[in-house]
Amino acid sequence: MVTIDKIFHAQTVLKGIIRPTPLAKAYGIAPECNLYFKPENLQNTGSFKLRGSGYKIAQLSDEEKARGVIACSAGNHAQGVALAASKCGISSLICLPDTAPISKVEATKGYGADVCLVEGCYDDAYQKALQLRDEKGYTFVHPFDDENVIAGQGTIGLEIIHDRDDIDAVIVPIGGGGLISGVACAIKSMNPRIKVYGVQAAGAPSMFNSVSHGKIERLDAVSTIADGIAVKQPGDLTYEMVNKYVDDIALVTEDEIASAILALIEKQKMIAEGAGAVSVAAAMFDKFPLAGKKVVSVVSGGNIDVTSLSRVIERGLMTSGRISTLLIELADKPGQLKDVSRCIADCGGNVTGVHYERGATQSVNGCYLRIDMETRNYAHVQLIRQALKEEGFRIVE
Repeated sequence: MVTIDKIFHAQTVLKGIIRPTPLAKAYGIAPECNLYFKPENLQNTGSFKLRGSGYKIAQLSDEEKARGVIACSAGNHAQGVALAASKCGISSLICLPDTAPISKVEATKGYGADVCLVEGCYDDAYQKALQLRDEKGYTFVHPFDDENVIAGQGTIGLEIIHDRDDIDAVIVPIGGGGLISGVACAIKSMNPRIKVYGVQAAGAPSMFNSVSHGKIERLDAVSTIADGIAVKQPGDLTYEMVNKYVDDIALVTEDEIASAILALIEKQKMIAEGAGAVSVAAAMFDKFPLAGKKVVSVVSGGNIDVTSLSRVIERGLMTSGRISTLLIELADKPGQLKDVSRCIADCGGNVTGVHYERGATQSVNGCYLRIDMETRNYAHVQLIRQALKEEGFRIVE
């Protein structure tokens, strides 16, 4: 098992490789608790993964380094291995699922690695990497189920306690479990009083299911915007360490993840990918008993694909009631649109789209008006709906 001594050694080795990421106070995101962020999205390569891969590669023998390294990844581990290998002057080959964002693929190449795209998800890339390891003699750098990788990730726990020794809880994303295994080992070894909570996406609950059922289970499929933690099966070592050190695990929905990404952008001026935002979503949506506590959410990465960011933001706006749509049935006569717009404006809403539709209305001369609006929240939407009803308009949906 990973020990606290090994994690301290990793901290020493990584000093010339990683960037300091001091805790940042959160504002207006989870008002029930005193929330801080561990912003690993600001780490070199944009995620915590450089820690584990950096320490693992630094511990390789000269013979292993000469053979080069191979890894599999949804993107962040790939970049960590690529940069760590380049710093050591050794070659690296990374197997990525073909669903990985283009930005992550190009970034991996930019750090000096060769890339092999594999059809499917992370687990398919994993099998391909093992095949190439056996065929070519590469040294395999596992993304999470490895003592040195876990020890490297555990340095985050040491840094959290160094920054604030009075925290009550730490919330950590879980994919394969390497990050939370290292962080939990470090924190529980230093201060067993501190709670360590894990979070998975509801569309990829591999560790949650395994711990709940008391045995390692493999999911048939995963589906989540948090692609960095879309892992079908946890590791043997990480499963054991999570059972030993982690106090509880919760799931967050896609809408909750999108809302957390949006909140980080608006309130914290911080970009997080889905996997990095799940820990924030857990604090925002009360997944753990945090009221009145000093809490750290580990924002594990910021490598979100720019082309998908707008879709995630739109989903977050819809979830929080910031944008909404009304379908109104009204008489097809002059002045109706003017009256609807005036009513919405009087309530403080902003009309952003108008769509005229004919259909099977109650009146022969009726029509449907679909209105897109910018609003403050769901209470504001309800206020507008009520005002329209009082004006005599029939809201269909």
